[in-house]
Amino acid sequence: MITPRQIRAARALLGWTQETLADTALVALTALKRLESDRLEVRDTTRDAVRKALEDHGVIFLSSARGLGVMLVDQPDDVPVVQPETAGQRAIRG
Repeated sequence: MITPRQIRAARALLGWTQETLADTALVALTALKRLESDRLEVRDTTRDAVRKALEDHGVIFLSSARGLGVMLVDQPDDVPVVQPETAGQRAIRG
């Protein structure tokens, strides 16, 4: 299972705000905030949607005996790239 720390790290690697990730994963912003805080329970469907959205954009979640982590790999050409929000506008390239 992915951890809140991994989700925050993955979001940082992509340069995404919480709003961008919530929109991309099609989950409520409040649900994402709960998931990232690790203080409140969240539905498995929310966690799965967030994981899938991040993985679809090149994030790999790592887990080993030495610890947890995330890695960002090159994205295939057929996956749309969501750019970080600038000046309150969302830019999506495809």
